[in-house]
Amino acid sequence: MGKLILVRHGKSLWNVQNIFTGWTDIDLATEGIAEAKKAGELLKSNDICIDVCFSSYLKRAIRTAWITLDTANQMHVDTKYHWKLNERHYGAWQGHNKNQILKDVGEETYWGVRRGYYLSPPKLDPKDKQQPKFDAHYKNIDPALLPLSESLENTSKRVVNYYFEAIVPQLVKGNTVLVSAHGNSLRALIGYIKNIPPEDIAHLEVPTGEPNLYKFDDNLNLTEHYKLK
Repeated sequence: MGKLILVRHGKSLWNVQNIFTGWTDIDLATEGIAEAKKAGELLKSNDICIDVCFSSYLKRAIRTAWITLDTANQMHVDTKYHWKLNERHYGAWQGHNKNQILKDVGEETYWGVRRGYYLSPPKLDPKDKQQPKFDAHYKNIDPALLPLSESLENTSKRVVNYYFEAIVPQLVKGNTVLVSAHGNSLRALIGYIKNIPPEDIAHLEVPTGEPNLYKFDDNLNLTEHYKLK
């Protein structure tokens, strides 16, 4: 069975400004570029050769993948992009400061949505231009599949679906797979891989720019996990 390396994109401009990003296509901050370079250096120093890379449709994850592979001298690696690896859609909270949302809705609602499994932020208005169906990234995707808001449960369903659809076949071939994605899409995937109950998912943190390696047995059961150093 192959190896899986998961890395959350480096810090974005809105991470630095403490703004809910979701599907908004925000680029890396200077610090995020440095984190992606460090991830590539770790691949190189650990003699890890990537066979295939996966990224979301969002430029902060794409650029992290590019910089990581470039730094590791592996720019030739085939990279596949898919919206199912996108960050959780934060609905009407996207583009708003997190501290202001906390003040507006109160701690119980804020943390229930942000760290819980089942609650979603308020949906975007169907006519809102932030809606994915108005974005050229998603012009070939059935609008009925595109969210106006998501819970972590919703995010997990699409991420795990793509994991089995595209990533697992690569692992079964014995390939080493790099996935560059987002805090919540990776929380969802890690939660599945490590069999973390929904009530405990709030405690799972995924730092930016830190590659983590996962090994499996022949039945795709996790056998080893560690952060690259």
